[in-house]
Amino acid sequence: MGADYVDVAGMRVSAPLRAFVEDEALPGTGVTPEAFWSGLAAAVATLAPRIEAALAERARIQAVLDDYHRAHPGQPDPAAYQVLLREVGYLVDEPDVVSLTTTAVDPEVATVAGPQLVVPVTNARFAVNAANARWGSLYDALYGTDAIPEADGCERGAAYNPRRGAAVVAFGRQFLDETFPLSAGSHREVVWYAADGAGLLARLTDGSTARLAEPSAFVGSVGEPAAPQRVVLVHHGLHVEIHLDRTHPIGATDPAGVADLVLESAVTTIADCEDSVATVDPADKIGAYRNWLGLMTGTLTAPVVKDGRTVTRALAPDRVVRTVDGGSVRLPGRSVLFVRTVGHHLSTDAVLDASGAPIPEGILDAFVTALAGVHDLRGPAAGANSRTGSIYLVKPKQHGPAEVALTCELFAAVERVLGLPTGTVKLGLMDEERRTSVNLAACIAVAADRLVFVNTGFLDRTGDEIRTSTYAGPMVRKGDMKRATWLAAYEDWNVDVALACGLAGRAQIGKGMWAAPDSMAAMLVEKVTHPLAGASTAWVPSPTAATLHALHYHQVDVAARQRALASGEARARARREDLLVVPLGEPGDWSAQQRRHELDLNLQSALGYVVRWVDQGVGCSKVPDLGGTALMEDRATCRISSQHVANWLLHGVVSPEQVEAGLRRMAAVVDGQNAGDPAYRPMAPACDGPAFAAVRELVVDGLGQPQGYTEFVLAHWRRAAKTRRAGLGSSEQTL
Repeated sequence: MGADYVDVAGMRVSAPLRAFVEDEALPGTGVTPEAFWSGLAAAVATLAPRIEAALAERARIQAVLDDYHRAHPGQPDPAAYQVLLREVGYLVDEPDVVSLTTTAVDPEVATVAGPQLVVPVTNARFAVNAANARWGSLYDALYGTDAIPEADGCERGAAYNPRRGAAVVAFGRQFLDETFPLSAGSHREVVWYAADGAGLLARLTDGSTARLAEPSAFVGSVGEPAAPQRVVLVHHGLHVEIHLDRTHPIGATDPAGVADLVLESAVTTIADCEDSVATVDPADKIGAYRNWLGLMTGTLTAPVVKDGRTVTRALAPDRVVRTVDGGSVRLPGRSVLFVRTVGHHLSTDAVLDASGAPIPEGILDAFVTALAGVHDLRGPAAGANSRTGSIYLVKPKQHGPAEVALTCELFAAVERVLGLPTGTVKLGLMDEERRTSVNLAACIAVAADRLVFVNTGFLDRTGDEIRTSTYAGPMVRKGDMKRATWLAAYEDWNVDVALACGLAGRAQIGKGMWAAPDSMAAMLVEKVTHPLAGASTAWVPSPTAATLHALHYHQVDVAARQRALASGEARARARREDLLVVPLGEPGDWSAQQRRHELDLNLQSALGYVVRWVDQGVGCSKVPDLGGTALMEDRATCRISSQHVANWLLHGVVSPEQVEAGLRRMAAVVDGQNAGDPAYRPMAPACDGPAFAAVRELVVDGLGQPQGYTEFVLAHWRRAAKTRRAGLGSSEQTL
């Protein structure tokens, strides 16, 4: 190990990491290597002991709760339970008044409601595609998914289906009529679009002309105004382009020459260094940092094989639109990018402290990702991401206001070292641990001058819900968790508190992921609930999903909805007491068949995800469930599955023998689901590989994992798998 490390500022730094920072990340920032490394060392010396103390506080509180639930099994008495939570320091008093004071926030974050992508930053192709998903083809999204039913001759196939194409065009015209109605007639009747000094001009089939019913919706055009290539409109802050091209295969058959409708879609994107990646050693971390640096400098590219040839995909440029007065307006070509770092609980041996111990990984993440962000503030790349001079960092898995305050101190230290004005590094707060949820106003209060979003992470929140109260009794079946009292209260409480603290028009209020990337028809029906709930953004799993979810933000005026919620007109305010209702089940009502099916669901989900994480280093996977529906799985979903089985084991709902048999049975199922992957190594029948061992440990020793986190077990077995492959002479695949 010594040959791979160098002495820097009293620390031992991985030699490749030092080279990356000094040769790639620092040049052009105005920050010297000495200032960076000494600043990092000072932050580690000051903050690492406090992070360790915060983790010890988590463990102390959890031990008290475990003892309480052992002594008082079942649903706790609300009054006595709250007394305990206050005495132990779990619940704090809600502040009287909280007012967000964050400044220099980009409109995409503060005022524009729209979809948000989350992408593993370790995959350069995915990262570039996500950044470019600011704009997406509605026609492609409709034609290529189940959003258009495959019935009545509208089936998808290898060749273009004109009938399906006609259904897509009809959908598009209906969208235009609903969102940008004409002063007379319908967009279905338009045979010619043009732009003049008064805005949009449309000629209809009967020879008459019409304009937009709301003239201010016209932004401008591209090309000759009398025969534009693109007409640009805006509604609820989101832009829509009508692409006109009578030489295009679609435009040639369209009466108005419309070749496509292109929607402003993923206005923001989170480049993820946490739950959707598998970064377990210095080389992995450098790969993540390098891609984030490329996003900030605008230089990240990725090769893509298309139609049998390799093309290089790069970050999209801005779009310039001619306005009615002959001037121009520039529209951003890519999403505003956040980067999600890891939580306080992880450490990394990419840097060792003065005693030779790994440093908190979140400290290193904050310093290196913010350093990369400086390239967007200074030099030739300045303003490509944030036009207000901000760097957006998301901090997950924080437990209560004291830990949020610790994060703010870390960000302040980063700003001092990098020479940035106070408040440059903004905080995205994941509301995904119960101690943060029930103290959300206090968490916002301590970060009121740098907060830019609160987001409900219902997957991790469910995992924490199970582990926090696991000794109270067996939890409900996983499908019933969606109807639990705490979950409904949590989703409403997050919005209510955020609005009361002044986030409307100043910061994002977010909702969680749509987990079925191939089920777009269902998403179009169901995900409109997120803007209706008052959320200004919600997570989507793909650029295609972002384009379709953007339709919901045209259907719902989020700002008006937030005003109705804040005034109490829309619904009653959520109650904090309801967040504390434990989701206990009734095992006596479950048959042996139901118990086995629930066990199989959890184990198949965990094995399907972990086998790719451990064996291939894939941190986010599209895993088919037992019914064949592909679901996006990450560490949060693995946390739920493993904790659910661990809880049922604890309370005798299932036996250790049933779990072991289920693991082996589901290993064979997962092997079959991955039979077409040449890089896949089967787990069954031997079931002696590192991936299988990881899942067994997660469920059998689930209660031994702090807060039920999966990271420690996964990283251990991933390292073991890499070591084994190195010993066999196999080369590690790169994403």
